[in-house]
Amino acid sequence: MSTPDDPVAVPRTRRPVDRATRRARGAVAALFLSNAVVLGSVVPWYPAIKADLDLSNTALGLAIAMGPLTAISIGAAAGPLIGRLGSGRTATLTALLQLVALPIIGLAGAWPVLALGMVVLGGTDTITDAAMNAHGMRVQRRYGRSIINSFHALWSLGAVLGGLVASAMVGLGVARSVHLVVTAGVLAVVVVIADRLLLPGPENTERPDEVATSETAGTPGVRQAIRTAFVTLAGLGVMLMAAVMIEDVAASWSAIHLRETVGSTAFVAGLGFVLSQSGMVVGRTLGDRVVDALGPVAVARGGFVLGAVGVGTAAMGPEPWIVLVGFALGGLGVSTLYPLVMAASGEIPGVRSGDGIAIASWLSRFGFLVGPPLVGVVADAVGLRIALMVVAAIALAGATLARLLAPAATATAPTDG
Repeated sequence: MSTPDDPVAVPRTRRPVDRATRRARGAVAALFLSNAVVLGSVVPWYPAIKADLDLSNTALGLAIAMGPLTAISIGAAAGPLIGRLGSGRTATLTALLQLVALPIIGLAGAWPVLALGMVVLGGTDTITDAAMNAHGMRVQRRYGRSIINSFHALWSLGAVLGGLVASAMVGLGVARSVHLVVTAGVLAVVVVIADRLLLPGPENTERPDEVATSETAGTPGVRQAIRTAFVTLAGLGVMLMAAVMIEDVAASWSAIHLRETVGSTAFVAGLGFVLSQSGMVVGRTLGDRVVDALGPVAVARGGFVLGAVGVGTAAMGPEPWIVLVGFALGGLGVSTLYPLVMAASGEIPGVRSGDGIAIASWLSRFGFLVGPPLVGVVADAVGLRIALMVVAAIALAGATLARLLAPAATATAPTDG
């Protein structure tokens, strides 16, 4: 039985799933996993990159911000690309392009080259993210039940895997270039195989509701529906911006905080990101059931509060293990926010799934753009602990946005009977 508060509600009746659909689910899972391994493979290298290139916190933050800045510049192209090429082909092509970033970052010996790597990484990621989420929604509709959190759980698992391997490489003294070039080669094989298993056909094949067409778009009712839809998307995008700033702080700053502020070893410094993603794996694995039981508003509100507690603990923890617990709690808190909002964005009446998800993904990049340099500037001015506390305050503010999921749920939830 669906509830008005569930923006990802789909019929919970299990239906027979054919082999092609199961294979497509595996292919989408592989894309989520490989996409995360890319990020997880880069993050533990930040302290070494900072030292090798003799960068300040602000300079490193600005280099990292080049990724989301590029994503914002070109992210709007995701919807048209998905419409022309299909979500599957768009996801695999941009995933292959994204892998080019790894050797660039691996070989970077100066700030401009590092920034170029971040440009490639961020620009391709925003389109890959939208496309693989859109294809995941196609597969979910064929299953007739929610599976979107499971894809995001695998993304977090991939980030953990990539982070653990990278942390080990850092600890063992393996060259940054060797690790990142080899990783790119392995992931390219995974993406090529996944490309052959995705669903064929038009993007809205599995979608039962009517999407506005050019013939009807000029009527007053449709114009109002479009305005309402995009107001909803804008609100969901703001919510995503707050969520991704909390998530990104572990990716961009946990290693620096653990290494320079708390004085941990190089290996332990890489574990902040790993444990944050581990918390997200747990939250996303249980996410569909928890949201069904409590509703998305309660889950989102509680998630933001837990995220604030986690980041605050990481900021003020005097020992490495306390900081690591804080990052793990922060990851658990924000775990369901991104998949919930992305799924809601793909089910808004009158908006094509690919367009809705692409717009939400594009708006979320503002959070990735603002977060790293904000933390870097505050850290250089008053210390990294205070900078992390600013992010904790943003998490608390994000809790006030949780109600934004309710209107989306009212618009998209199926009725009983």
